[in-house]
Amino acid sequence: MARKKKKKPGIDVNETIMNDMNPVASSDDEEFENLLNSFINADPEEKAPEEEPSAEQAPEPEEAQMPSFREEIALLDLGADERELASAYANFMEEIQNIARAKNLPLPDFMFDPERMIPNYKPSTGRRISEDLTVCWGLMLTAYPDKFQDLDPNSSDEAFLNFAETVGNQNLQLAIISYVEILIDLENCEISYEEKRLKAQRRRVEKALYEEYQRRQERKQRFIEAVIERGFPIDAERLINNYFKTASKDEEGAYEVLTKNPAVYAPIEVDKIKPRLFGLIKPTPQDGIRENKRLGEFLKKLKA
Repeated sequence: MARKKKKKPGIDVNETIMNDMNPVASSDDEEFENLLNSFINADPEEKAPEEEPSAEQAPEPEEAQMPSFREEIALLDLGADERELASAYANFMEEIQNIARAKNLPLPDFMFDPERMIPNYKPSTGRRISEDLTVCWGLMLTAYPDKFQDLDPNSSDEAFLNFAETVGNQNLQLAIISYVEILIDLENCEISYEEKRLKAQRRRVEKALYEEYQRRQERKQRFIEAVIERGFPIDAERLINNYFKTASKDEEGAYEVLTKNPAVYAPIEVDKIKPRLFGLIKPTPQDGIRENKRLGEFLKKLKA
């Protein structure tokens, strides 16, 4: 299970935890979170059956109606990665509570709420877990100050787990093991979150591009219909399609040509110009020039 070496708690706990997690910047705004959630389809695991507590583990009567942290997690609709993280956190907190009771130490207020991982893990969740890990490591150092003298903060996870086997105290040993599991699960959740974020961002860009394409198509159709309705002797669809194609590269230049010499995009069809004087005077190229100018003036005033 060797990974890149990183500092472990015992020397500078706060720095260690934050470096291990390397959360995504906290500048994610609420609007993007809502968008991200709309694109992510979480596949929650089946809920584990609850075990009957033994007689020795039976809670006090006044606590019997309060669900445990582990029971709360079992009721939540969490994804696979999120459930792994919540379970590791529950294991860690159980051992921290055992240590606090054994050493008569007060339990700190914890920041993590597993419901915040619905429908998916967020970097803000990781930051709250890191705060809890920091204060819990402080509690362990207070409870067992002599146990961490030989701890190398640059050890790998595997070496850190080997260290856990040497501490001699079962609660402390399990707490260290659960802590390493939390680090691994946090990293998995961060990777999964980043993949989902990029996927959602890509979909948002694709949606924006498609909507812009639809707007262009609708605008083109309005131009075409306007030219056809006025009866200009020109292939209106060819005219507008060629204009928009040119405008995608040089909008200002394309518009100037469209309004001054639209025949560049599609020729004036002289044979479609109505003869004058009751059909006695056939249309000439000069008539085509006049129609071209008239069409340009019309398109300049057109609001489509």
